[in-house]
Amino acid sequence: MSGRLVFRPLSIVYYALLLFLLLILLPYFALFFREIMVEGLGLSPEALGGFLLLSLVGSFFNIPLTEVTSAIPIYAIESIGFFGVTWRIPRLEIGVRKTLITLNVGGALIPLIFSLYLIGWSIPSCSSNTLLTYSNVLIVLSMVTIVVHRSSRLVRGLGIATPAFIPPMVVALTTLLVDWFIPLSCPTQIAYVGGTIGTLIGADLLNINKIAGLGAPVVSIGGAGTFDGVYTTGLISVLLVLLLL
Repeated sequence: MSGRLVFRPLSIVYYALLLFLLLILLPYFALFFREIMVEGLGLSPEALGGFLLLSLVGSFFNIPLTEVTSAIPIYAIESIGFFGVTWRIPRLEIGVRKTLITLNVGGALIPLIFSLYLIGWSIPSCSSNTLLTYSNVLIVLSMVTIVVHRSSRLVRGLGIATPAFIPPMVVALTTLLVDWFIPLSCPTQIAYVGGTIGTLIGADLLNINKIAGLGAPVVSIGGAGTFDGVYTTGLISVLLVLLLL
């Protein structure tokens, strides 16, 4: 089971380099993105560092969710000899291929937990009309879900891929459109929640019934973790909203 829990889509040397850069550049990174994470999402610089570090470390780990099977054709040649003559007869059998579906800790679980924190704590504390803000979250989330689902592609032998620039752009444009009609109280929180959960639903959950046919032994929801669409969509969406509003 440990082999299923620990899954590195990238080399250990690459992750070590990322960790080194994170530790060296974190103070400067925290100052540069202070408005995004501290003022925009209500995180302290310490929480920002913990969030990034947990996402990086968590991208090593996948939590097994379920295992799906699919039927695959297996071709074999059967040799039959009779009176010194050998006939080679092709035979078709049906085999079973198993695919393990996992949840990546750094690329999906941690962003999802943070989204739930924003929904349950940050949005009520910064919104003058919580019900209206929740409605705006639902609008952005629904739009991202629809667009991401239509743009996602099933890559045989690998999993589900989505163009990286599409979810953040949809989040930013939808948030701007909603804000044009109804000024938003918590635009950054709406952008992060809508982008993160919308990408998760549109790319992964709505394609869950097609995973068995991809031919991949392991499919990880959250993918490569730190740089997967779910993780990056949330941060880039917040940045775009801050720049445009």
